[in-house]
Amino acid sequence: MNYPMFSQTTQGKASKGSVQIKNSNDRLQLVFSHSGRRHYLSLGLPDNRVNRKLAEQRAIQIELDILSGNFDASLAKYKPQSALTAITPITPSEPELSLKDLWQRYSEYKAPSASPKTINGTYEPVSAHLAKCSADGLKDAVKFRMQLLQVTTESQARRTLMQLQAACRWGVKRGLVSANPLDGMYRELGGTKPNPPMAFGIEERDRLIAAFETDSRPGMNYRHYAPLVKFLFWTGCRPCEAVGLRWGSVTEDCSRIYFQESIVEVSGKLVRRKQTKTGAKRWFSCTPRLQTLLQSIRPETPDLNSLVFASVKGRAISISNFSDRAWKTVLTSLSLAVKDGVKMTPYNCRDTFITLQAFAGNSSTTIAGWVGNSSEVIEKKYLDRLQLEKLRPTEI
Repeated sequence: MNYPMFSQTTQGKASKGSVQIKNSNDRLQLVFSHSGRRHYLSLGLPDNRVNRKLAEQRAIQIELDILSGNFDASLAKYKPQSALTAITPITPSEPELSLKDLWQRYSEYKAPSASPKTINGTYEPVSAHLAKCSADGLKDAVKFRMQLLQVTTESQARRTLMQLQAACRWGVKRGLVSANPLDGMYRELGGTKPNPPMAFGIEERDRLIAAFETDSRPGMNYRHYAPLVKFLFWTGCRPCEAVGLRWGSVTEDCSRIYFQESIVEVSGKLVRRKQTKTGAKRWFSCTPRLQTLLQSIRPETPDLNSLVFASVKGRAISISNFSDRAWKTVLTSLSLAVKDGVKMTPYNCRDTFITLQAFAGNSSTTIAGWVGNSSEVIEKKYLDRLQLEKLRPTEI
């Protein structure tokens, strides 16, 4: 929060005898010099408007004591337990925020560091659900929860409560609200469990690639997307990273790839993100067949800003559109559109790469480095499941 400083801002050097009010780890601190010594006095108070006024009064007292020669070098006189208790508490002039107001401030605070997809897919739905509820969750959490379940599904209500809980914690920490009545409430609701990783077998993968390479449906030109499908299977990258890859991120001999950005879909529009999903950039060393693939589609003198994989019309590829048309059509013709009750999507190419690399004996740390995940995620989502499938109960 941006509040005016009492004597001088934290930037620059304070004049002799003046007291600066600073924010140190979200707690107010008084900083000043006296008799050639630098003093740091922590007030132990959260940085908010009310406590700033209390800190200003304490700063005035210190400055007056220095001027009058009554300064207490031990600082005991100015410490919160002895000094601030003597100050008459100031009642906030503003009423406590409503949950809707708090959420607006929180989402505005988070927006600069959030991706467009997070804003569109996480923050905006919460705002929409809040607008449909008349109860203020800070004043009547139970009534608000009941109304929330009436305007959306249980799984969406759970996600909304999780976000609002985080907003309340943020508000309490900054002195905007006094309590977090939504803390832990989301745990009472059931969430939608994501599908487990579902991989194609090697034979299925190769049949799928061959089907794209030889597709001859009139007017469809699904053959155009065969290089993309190969790339997804052979790198294990996220589809959004593949469609966002530019030639400037591929070495001239196509031996290495630098995954550093992606293209995501937000409200039906394609948006370039200057980072990957996790924010971690990574190099990927190509196998000979992947290097050959990239060399076969690389222009002789490529524009380094141009896309490696583009649509038939030369535009950025919409993964949802590709999945609903080319992918679904080809997989249906091979009876591979659904496996074990799970609808197969381009993301399952990533599951396939990780699974096959695990079967080949590569460590979770190595695989995680290739695909831009943590080794913990690889072990929990893939290796534990594969190990369980291999094991058989002991006959007793």
